[in-house]
Amino acid sequence: MNIHEHQAKDILKKFGAEVPNGEPIFSLDEIDEKFKKIKTDKVVLKAQIHAGGRGKAGGVKIVDNLEQLKEEAKNLLGKVLVTHQTGPQGREVKRLYIEEASDISKEFYLSCLVDRASSKIAFISSAEGGMDIEEVANKTPEKITTTRVSLSKGLTKEDITQVLKPYQLPSESIEQAEKLIQSIFKALLNTDANLIEVNPLILTKENQVLCLDAKINFDANALYRHPDILELRDFDEEDPAEIEASKYDLAYIKLDGEIGCMVNGAGLAMATMDIIKLYGSEPANFLDVGGGATKEKVSAAFKIILSDKNVKGILINIFGGIMRCDVIAEGVIAAAKETNLSVPLVVRLAGTKFEEGKKILEQSGLKIIPANDLSEAAQKIVEAIK
Repeated sequence: MNIHEHQAKDILKKFGAEVPNGEPIFSLDEIDEKFKKIKTDKVVLKAQIHAGGRGKAGGVKIVDNLEQLKEEAKNLLGKVLVTHQTGPQGREVKRLYIEEASDISKEFYLSCLVDRASSKIAFISSAEGGMDIEEVANKTPEKITTTRVSLSKGLTKEDITQVLKPYQLPSESIEQAEKLIQSIFKALLNTDANLIEVNPLILTKENQVLCLDAKINFDANALYRHPDILELRDFDEEDPAEIEASKYDLAYIKLDGEIGCMVNGAGLAMATMDIIKLYGSEPANFLDVGGGATKEKVSAAFKIILSDKNVKGILINIFGGIMRCDVIAEGVIAAAKETNLSVPLVVRLAGTKFEEGKKILEQSGLKIIPANDLSEAAQKIVEAIK
């Protein structure tokens, strides 16, 4: 789960990180009141959307007084921002954030994340702040320092020194920067975050170290432990189909292809998406119905796939372990009849009660294309949509 910049900064502040003084704005009527709280005339106005690249898209403005702020806020609120992360459809700006302007001397990059490959917490630091870290990694990888922290040992003095090494900070800023690294590490562990990114982290002309931007992504599987964080979820920033899927505990992610996929198990879902590409098409979604799906859950998954207007065909690939294939078949038939299915449907069933499931599909009277294995299923659905 992602949150907005102003929410991320509030969390970082609670753990002791230094951030500029700022206030969120949800309507133009709030500007006078919120501007007074900043206590400075020169402020930065930022669009709040779950995407990077806001500055390049016109979503960040520096203003010198209240009148300018009102004018820029009026132009920005309700505007659709298109960045490299939003896709061509962009995102509508429904909230703003104002904060005191900072006198920047240097900009750095800093992130802290769960490194699954090493089973450690990794800090990534670079003197190339304000840029996309992917671009820096591609063009000048030597400018990136990765520091992996063992959870059994914890964050050591040596770890912190290595994280800060690329910044070459003045001596009077070192202690503050060390505290910042400790704060971010503590925040990641205590909130079950997957990623905390500060880009840019800045050194002001007064040698103060500040988080000028902040992004936090949380492990959705751990949100039951953090009801306060769950309250920060902004449904306006999520795909409606993904919101609907979460109601049924379905793992669904919309993609740009034309073949809808319904699979049980994340690994099998990834393999299904790969083989669709292998045979010359593109998956329209990732959808894992889980190991114990009910008839109602399968029906809901089917409807969510069909809500995507780009879907020209559906591939259902189920291996029945805990899940029974006859239950899947009943759910598919119920959903197909309810939605008046008009696109090709290929179904591959294997495992528990798969023979019973096949019979149910055969006797349904629906135009369902059976397949015996994954390769055959992928070939058939690609051919069917052509």
